[in-house]
Amino acid sequence: MIHKIHGLFWPKSPDELCPSEPIRREFLRESVRKNNFSLWIICAIIFAAEIYNIIRVVFLSSSGLGTRNNRIYFSMYCALILIGVLWLALRPALRRAAVRLQWAAQCVMTALLFLWHMGLNTYDLYRDPAAQTTVLTTALLGLALLIQSPPAYTTAMFAAGYLLFSIVMAPLLEAGDRLNLTITFVVALAVSLTHAHHTFVTLKQQKQIVETNAKLQELVRLDPLTGLLNKTTVECRAEQLLCGLGPVGGMDGLTLFLVDLDEFKEINDRYGHPCGDHVLVETAEAMRRVFPDAAGLGRIGGDEFAVLYDQPLTPEQAMALSERLMAGLGNIRWQGSPLEVHCSVGVCVCTRPRCSYRQLYAETDRVLYQAKEGGRGRCCVLKLQHAESAMA
Repeated sequence: MIHKIHGLFWPKSPDELCPSEPIRREFLRESVRKNNFSLWIICAIIFAAEIYNIIRVVFLSSSGLGTRNNRIYFSMYCALILIGVLWLALRPALRRAAVRLQWAAQCVMTALLFLWHMGLNTYDLYRDPAAQTTVLTTALLGLALLIQSPPAYTTAMFAAGYLLFSIVMAPLLEAGDRLNLTITFVVALAVSLTHAHHTFVTLKQQKQIVETNAKLQELVRLDPLTGLLNKTTVECRAEQLLCGLGPVGGMDGLTLFLVDLDEFKEINDRYGHPCGDHVLVETAEAMRRVFPDAAGLGRIGGDEFAVLYDQPLTPEQAMALSERLMAGLGNIRWQGSPLEVHCSVGVCVCTRPRCSYRQLYAETDRVLYQAKEGGRGRCCVLKLQHAESAMA
């Protein structure tokens, strides 16, 4: 059981390290959060119980602090209250500290509580051999239920505690009591490890849910065949860029490329749809190479693609990029044979404030068809300005 849970936090191979490390960090943060609350509760119980015990010893006892025994108990109760006060005093400073430092402080606090209960119970046994081990048993189960730690630390803590018990307290107990307290140690360790395992599984499931949702959101945004943005996402991104045009948004303009494959239907009819899909995928790859700085690359139709730049390119820049794309498409091959893939490109450089994507797309589409009318493998550029348009 211990080995299994320990393996969840300490991967067996380097390949398991990366996916487990974020969960280990999140487990530590979650443990710190839970333990902070638990220690508040423990401190409240300490103050209530030990103040009552002090009143009982000082005022309700016939001998008060006149006996050595009462003075020892009084000192023990005051020491536990002091531990609680010190913890509460350190909390504001620890809240700003690193997670590992907070966890280390919690470990020290937990160890002090454990040692105090063992010390009190040991004194009870030395004073009265017939005394029970209720104090230590309660502390063990309370810490197992309320304090959460990584399995390696938990195992080490309980092992050290049991070793200390065997040296200090076991000689004072009968065989049956030693066995019962040994079982209590084992049960407390099992409870603590089960608690840690449950938290780890919960965090892992939450991480998987977040990753799944992220993948689903990505699928909603992307074209499944090419991995480029889909039509809706291109429109949204273009609208965002257009909202930034002008003095208020701080953008000088944007550039929209519309790319349409020439005679794509003939490729499908001649070579089949698998070849057509291959051409679309290779076109997307060519676009990634030619437009690495683009604000968005998308497939907005069957064989129609869009490229967004968040700046107004010059007509010379737009023509040069289009020519590089056309040259890249000329290298597409299918089953070892070259394909004659060509495209027409329409480009609109928009610097007009309050221009909508519908208007921008309509103007770019019009320029694209002017390019197609002039023959395949051509590019036309339009500058969409404040009052007039200029063709290049």
